[in-house]
Amino acid sequence: MSTFSGISTALSSLIAQRQALDVSGQNVANANTPGYTRQRADMSAVQGSSVPTLWSTTPAAGNGVRVDTITRMGDVFLDARVRSETAASSYQAAHADTLGRLESQLREPSDTGLASSLQTYWADWQDVANAPGDTAARMVLIGDAQSLVSQISSGYRGVETQWSQLRTETSTLVTDVNSTAQAIADLNAQIRSVTVSGGNANELVDRRSQLVTTLSGLVGATGRERADGTMDVMVAGNPLVTGDRADALEVQGSWTMAGGLGEPPATLDQVRLVWASNGTAANLEGGRVAANLDDLAPAGALGGAIQTWNAVATNLATSVNALHGAGQTLQDPPTTGVDFFSVAAGVPAALGLSVAVTDPKDVAAANPASGALDGSWADAIAQLADDPTGPDTQWRSFAVDVGVRTRAAEQRATVLEASRASAENLQLSATSVDLDEESVNMLAYQRAYEGAARVLTALDEMLDTLINRTGVVGR
Repeated sequence: MSTFSGISTALSSLIAQRQALDVSGQNVANANTPGYTRQRADMSAVQGSSVPTLWSTTPAAGNGVRVDTITRMGDVFLDARVRSETAASSYQAAHADTLGRLESQLREPSDTGLASSLQTYWADWQDVANAPGDTAARMVLIGDAQSLVSQISSGYRGVETQWSQLRTETSTLVTDVNSTAQAIADLNAQIRSVTVSGGNANELVDRRSQLVTTLSGLVGATGRERADGTMDVMVAGNPLVTGDRADALEVQGSWTMAGGLGEPPATLDQVRLVWASNGTAANLEGGRVAANLDDLAPAGALGGAIQTWNAVATNLATSVNALHGAGQTLQDPPTTGVDFFSVAAGVPAALGLSVAVTDPKDVAAANPASGALDGSWADAIAQLADDPTGPDTQWRSFAVDVGVRTRAAEQRATVLEASRASAENLQLSATSVDLDEESVNMLAYQRAYEGAARVLTALDEMLDTLINRTGVVGR
């Protein structure tokens, strides 16, 4: 090795230590940047030159140091776990949110809930039984019955509004999915271009990783990296993003609850997710969109609520009319066979239910065999409040079921969120910037840089002596 080769060795150290210092500076600058993954400059020694001749045995040092690559300190396994936990947590959180809003609409137990209105309605029948000839009691009964019918209709409309909002939200989320997928495809193209040209695309990879995690929360997406630096994004095993090309998802189905659940007079046009390119069904394994689709289905939480409102309306009309039709009114002459409620055909029972009796004298409270002022029939109708198959029991069972399911869903959502947070903390422990560590690294690089500069100074002095002073002695 010549004297001049030492300059090259020292220079390589100056360059490598400066590059490493730049990497540490980038880490410190992005210590608080969301999604940033710390980087590390990987150095390796440059081997010495081959011996000049076969018989040469002159020992020679290496030719310095170089930075081979700037490594992004990410962990694909931790990333995959975070995405899996995010998909499960988002699904359960969305489902719990739907059940929570549904439960709040029921207002049970409270003085304004349907259970309280039913109790008031049955108590009115008892008042009529106690005073069959009191017109005021009969008028109160009709008024409270009309309020009960209005409350059943409002409850149905409330679920319908929630269904429509959820349908709109689902379409908006799928639009976000498509735009995010396209952004990932664009990043794939940029990353591949930078990688092929020998550049550093770590910051682009960070941005792409964030977007893939976002897709995991929406549709349960997973990522699979390729050798060229791009990443394929899969949804239930099907490619959403392949290289620089993104497919699109589309929500199909009715925009009205009647069509989405098959409520009369509409025919069933269930909300579903399909691939826009070929129309085939896109089955999801997690994410918020999957939860919304499940809740929008006829067998989902909202579909079950609609069925219950209709069932309560039908049960109320059927059970009351069965007794009321056999009772005797106060009309002159007395009549029988009068229905208290009517249910319009061709519409949902909860919307078609109405009070058929408008005249207080048409309230059938008496046993035909006991005279017009008898109240036994009204008393029998009042006892429907305790019927194990009556509307009260049916409604209580539904309200309790919704409450239990909501509580269970919220607990599962809490557990899954804790699991997701744990996975994220593990990921951050491997990828986040430690300022103390970076300070130590910068100090080490600084000292190495100063050492290389000192070597360069020593070589400069040696060369000065060799060039300017050799042969001067004795003159």
